[in-house]
Amino acid sequence: MARGDASDAPRVDPEELWLRPARPRRGRPPAFSREVIAAAAVALADAEGLGGVTMRRVASEIGAGAMSLYSYVPDKETLVELMIDHVSGEHVMPGLPTGDWRADLKAVAHAQRALMLRHPWLPAALPGRRTLGPRTLAVLEVVLAALRPSRLDGGARLEVFSLLTGFVAGHVAHEVAQSAVAGEPDRAAAEARYLAAVAADGRHPELAGVLAGPARPTTPDETFARLLDRMVNGLDAG
Repeated sequence: MARGDASDAPRVDPEELWLRPARPRRGRPPAFSREVIAAAAVALADAEGLGGVTMRRVASEIGAGAMSLYSYVPDKETLVELMIDHVSGEHVMPGLPTGDWRADLKAVAHAQRALMLRHPWLPAALPGRRTLGPRTLAVLEVVLAALRPSRLDGGARLEVFSLLTGFVAGHVAHEVAQSAVAGEPDRAAAEARYLAAVAADGRHPELAGVLAGPARPTTPDETFARLLDRMVNGLDAG
């Protein structure tokens, strides 16, 4: 078998992960829990990004031996699944569904954005997710119920949940990156001068027209709300 073959990649067994308790060693009560392990990994990722999360670092944080951690969590891929579901429990969506499915979707999106801004590693982790844990399923249940008045069929409602999450994740990833650039005024000024020069060269009339138009509100909250309105209001409910 060739090195790097897809069949060599670690696999997450959702039944093993979510339906069966971790049993470190036969005859011994568990010294830790997956909840404690996930919380420690989340704290590391919040401080240092996903790259700072290793099995050895997490084991050190909870006072376990590195090898003993593998009896609770077999690999980092599984650990990231636990981390995603752990933070999904932080979603705050009171009063949903309300019967206004578009307003409910926007409320879910704002809750997702708040969650991802608290945990900036999350947008990068989501594309690799292999399974939906219990907390994530609870969020999905709210979204599916909220979409019932839309008359979209079941498959379309699942697609809308995926579309919404992907939109928020992509926006937050861009938002975090732009925030880093905003902290470098020389770089931001150079980008503005560059675009002004391009707009004036006569080869980009559409861009020149856009840049000459009135500026839109550009605070992060206003930008997110405006783009979210366009996305949600454009969904076909027929």
